[in-house]
Amino acid sequence: MSKVRELMAVGTALRVHGGTPLFGEISVQRAKNSILAMIAASIVVEHGETVLHDVPEIEDVQRAFELLRAVGARVEHDRLNRSVRIDASNISSGRMPEDIASQFRGSVLFLAPLQIRLGYVELPGVGGCDIGTRKIDFHHRGFARLGANVQYSDDGSTIIDLEGARFRGTLLYLDLPSHTGTENLMLAAAMAEGQTILENASVEPEVWDFGNFLNAMGADIRGLGTNTLFINGVSRLHAIEYTPMPDRIVTGTIMIAAAIAGGDITIHDTEPSHMRIVIAKLEQMGVEISIEGKSIRIRRSRYNALNPINIQTHPYPGFPTDLQPCMAALSTLAQGTSYIRERIFDNRYGYVNALLRMGADILISQSNVCIINGVNHLRPARISAVNLRSGATVLLAALAAEGESFINNVYQIDRGYEAIEDKLTQLGADVTRVQTAFSPRPAL
Repeated sequence: MSKVRELMAVGTALRVHGGTPLFGEISVQRAKNSILAMIAASIVVEHGETVLHDVPEIEDVQRAFELLRAVGARVEHDRLNRSVRIDASNISSGRMPEDIASQFRGSVLFLAPLQIRLGYVELPGVGGCDIGTRKIDFHHRGFARLGANVQYSDDGSTIIDLEGARFRGTLLYLDLPSHTGTENLMLAAAMAEGQTILENASVEPEVWDFGNFLNAMGADIRGLGTNTLFINGVSRLHAIEYTPMPDRIVTGTIMIAAAIAGGDITIHDTEPSHMRIVIAKLEQMGVEISIEGKSIRIRRSRYNALNPINIQTHPYPGFPTDLQPCMAALSTLAQGTSYIRERIFDNRYGYVNALLRMGADILISQSNVCIINGVNHLRPARISAVNLRSGATVLLAALAAEGESFINNVYQIDRGYEAIEDKLTQLGADVTRVQTAFSPRPAL
């Protein structure tokens, strides 16, 4: 076996001994979907260092750092102080290496900043989770309306050239309020000549956070938090220090962990207002939740029955698609039938087979509704994380299943959750990371 194949054969797994309620207090990491956009946007700063604080050590962030270095930036990641310094003064390449870009969806966020700095960008492919159709052609159409020339190569690469020295302000409309689409076009418009109006923009908190980041850098973006943005272009953005918002998806995952395992936990340093619909749905299921300032307390006795639930995903402020799989895991233990309708991604039910192996009773209807009949208990199993959110889902199910489960391909979980085993252990769970003969980073 070659050295490369030997390395690929040795991965890590999570060993979970479930059936233990969770108790204690915990703080959550900062938002991945804010940080990736900010890392990419640092490319437009020609002088000085962009400094981000409380940066989580997750795999998608590491890939973003690798991509920055590949195009010529200097990145200093201080793991002890959880900060990163980015010097983009020597950016030299607009071509993103395929071996990095294909590993995470956030590579698409490098399109606008590289065009702004170098006048061109080449994207060989976009990675991330296989959760169905996530076209980025509306990014390309937006760049074209702003004055870029978009070409598609036979090998699947996309090459975008700015026809002028700068983007030109215009009217933009997104067919879907995509957060990456909004962030890409918001940055492009922020450094365009004249005004851009962006209709049907995403109102997700991470987009608002990114917009505040750009405004702190000198951009003029108005209407953040609404579906219509008015963006007056500026000629340059300057380096700043910034602390991103808390990660609402990690917050929701830990909340659901307490609900499925039982116990009494408090999550600190979060933003309860971002969690309103998640809180409402958990309360409908019989979970006790209280809020004090920036903290959320979640309580549920394992002897208290869970109520079935109906969920339909929708862009913010609707129920988040990233937490739909986790709520499905919780619903497997409800007394009755739950119905989950995924309205954003067409392949978000990738977790179903794993839950079936753990004893769940789930059916996907012809109209693509996930119908979950509650069971008395889940059983432990050896399973694999097929993508980031499905990985979190099977981890939650393993917390509820009495006995020992193993979750392979933990790299997928590590893409968005920082040292998840340490966080859960802090709350009393029995979760450890072990070596396993499994490829940690398969082709995505």
